[in-house]
Amino acid sequence: MAEFVEIDFLAVETAKSGDAITIRYSDNETTTIHVVDGGFLDTGDKLVEHLKTRYQTTHVNHVVLTHTDQDHVNGLRKVLEQCSVGYLWMNRPWLYAEELIDRFSTYNSVDALRRRLRTVYEAAASLEALAQEKGIPICTPLQGAAIGNFEVLAPSKSRYLDLIVASEKTPSAVDEAKGLRLEELFAKALKSVVNLVKAAWAHEYFPSEGTSSENEMSVVQYANICGKNILLTGDAGRDGLREAASFALQAGIPLPGLWMFQVPHHGGRHNVDTEVLDTWLGERLASPSTSYLFNAMCSSAKADEHHPKNSVIRAIHHRGGHFASTEGQDICLSYGIERGWTPLPQWPYPEEHEED
Repeated sequence: MAEFVEIDFLAVETAKSGDAITIRYSDNETTTIHVVDGGFLDTGDKLVEHLKTRYQTTHVNHVVLTHTDQDHVNGLRKVLEQCSVGYLWMNRPWLYAEELIDRFSTYNSVDALRRRLRTVYEAAASLEALAQEKGIPICTPLQGAAIGNFEVLAPSKSRYLDLIVASEKTPSAVDEAKGLRLEELFAKALKSVVNLVKAAWAHEYFPSEGTSSENEMSVVQYANICGKNILLTGDAGRDGLREAASFALQAGIPLPGLWMFQVPHHGGRHNVDTEVLDTWLGERLASPSTSYLFNAMCSSAKADEHHPKNSVIRAIHHRGGHFASTEGQDICLSYGIERGWTPLPQWPYPEEHEED
């Protein structure tokens, strides 16, 4: 069988955006099915049906949960229930309770902290229980792990442990959040107000604040398949993408040079900035490109008015990328195999971008 790769971004159509990605590739006459995140619970049925009809299989070699947000976790339950699965890859905060106990002032019992972490990450703990019930091996996707042809570039274990402690879901952060004064909450709400401002070609603005610790926990995966460099980011933020880039360069992966870039967090502007995009995608062009240097794939629901952001779409254009988003339809990027799908036109270049 000839080598090929096809990457499907399935539409997750609720009021909020979500991620559900299926990948099929052939290498050395071996075909591998790789599922990354599953959207919400209803998305799971669609995901399984896609595997049956498009890939003609109900066996998945690798299921990867990038992080524990429900728009990534819940649909994977249907995959584990209805498909045979080789390996489930997921990071589980409660496994590190003993290593973290000294960093939580409100806990002096490892068992109590472990129970608390299972509770606050209930959806992921439920997925773990289902995998154990079905006898599916669970592996840890930390930096350096190999998932088929994919390699995990981030997070490293040390950074992942820091993110668990910093997360708003974990005990210390939850206890501190209860003490927020009303005026602090009001000030936080004011900071979320943004304005659309007309801007010239190649001008970029990204807010100084990054994304949440939960998003930064996302597993960043890289593969070279059929000579095509693929980066899957989940909801990773700037710190995660910087850590991934540093590890990639140490591993001899040339940057930039991507064929496919998953736009993180549905096109959120707190996940990337000019420096990060320059590293992964190349520097801004002096003028619009007449040909595409890479493909940028984004999962965003049609009903989600907040994603993708103009600032991010503009930044992809600035680097000569072709921007494609689900917005109510499944989208596919493939090489070496014919799908017969209609090519997606380039998203128009926004003349305005968001500024605080």
